Amino acid sequence: MAGEGGWYYVKDGQTIGPVAREELIRAIASAGGPQTLVWGPGVSEWTEAKHVVWLGTGAKNPVAPPRPPKTRRADEIDYELSGDDMQFVEVTLDPGEVVVAEAGAMMYMTDGIEMQTVFGDPSKQQGFLGKLVDAGKRMVTGESLFLTTFGAAGNRREQVAFAAPYPGKIIPMHLDELGGELICQKDAFLCAARGVHVGIAFQKKILAGLFGGEGFILQRLTGDGIAFVHAGGTIHRRDLAAGETLRLDTGCLVALLPSVDYDIQMTGGIKNAVFGGEGLFLATLRGPGTIWVQSLPFTRLAGRILANVGPRGKGEGSVLGGLSTIFKSRH
Repeated sequence: MAGEGGWYYVKDGQTIGPVAREELIRAIASAGGPQTLVWGPGVSEWTEAKHVVWLGTGAKNPVAPPRPPKTRRADEIDYELSGDDMQFVEVTLDPGEVVVAEAGAMMYMTDGIEMQTVFGDPSKQQGFLGKLVDAGKRMVTGESLFLTTFGAAGNRREQVAFAAPYPGKIIPMHLDELGGELICQKDAFLCAARGVHVGIAFQKKILAGLFGGEGFILQRLTGDGIAFVHAGGTIHRRDLAAGETLRLDTGCLVALLPSVDYDIQMTGGIKNAVFGGEGLFLATLRGPGTIWVQSLPFTRLAGRILANVGPRGKGEGSVLGGLSTIFKSRH
């Protein structure tokens, strides 16, 4: 009886079994030691081996074990969004938790936060060469070579806040609910829980790379934690059905899931291209998948500001302002 099967254990996220009690005891050492999750006769749910005092007689259990609990690699952070057009996000960290952010994004932090500037991706265990490669990729996207980590170093909860760089919205992306991967414009990433990897994604199509508004390179966020993305104006989420196509201004695309096909097409017609004001190309997105679009790309906002800077901008719209310019020019 003692040698019969009926026990299951978890190793590297996989359920193994049924095995005999003696085999289970031998396997625990290589599977994770006393912290190995086991299930079998007399155990109603997955339990760490160190808490199973009695492993039973080895009788077979006719019921299949439940699915093992899902293990999260990224830190589970709490957050609160504040503001309307100029938003910031306040992240609350439990002891030992860390949030990763772009350099210069921090707004404020409590006294118990430990800040470190790191070279490469702090969410990956890698040597100097790997960090050098990751830093080089970030340089290609136009981002800083460094990221900043903020951790709760003490024994109590701490807060750190990150502000949006220009008017717009901050949206939390729960990567575990989005399939573990998100592609976004290269300056959209604001911060994320430790465990989210910030990489790059190359555009496979030449036209999309040259005229897609974001160039050949986009940011790729992978993992199972929360990442915060920022874009201008109002951000709208839209789910595309299989085969459904949407065309939009190339600068209005914020993010998309990898399942969405992204391409660039001519506007159509010389008159539309030259006088339509929408440029020569439009982005074409084909489902299935989810996309996020923004109402006010930063390039459009910056262009409008630059158009009104200079001698013409002073006193513009005012009769007195115009007269003062005339008198100044005569003296």
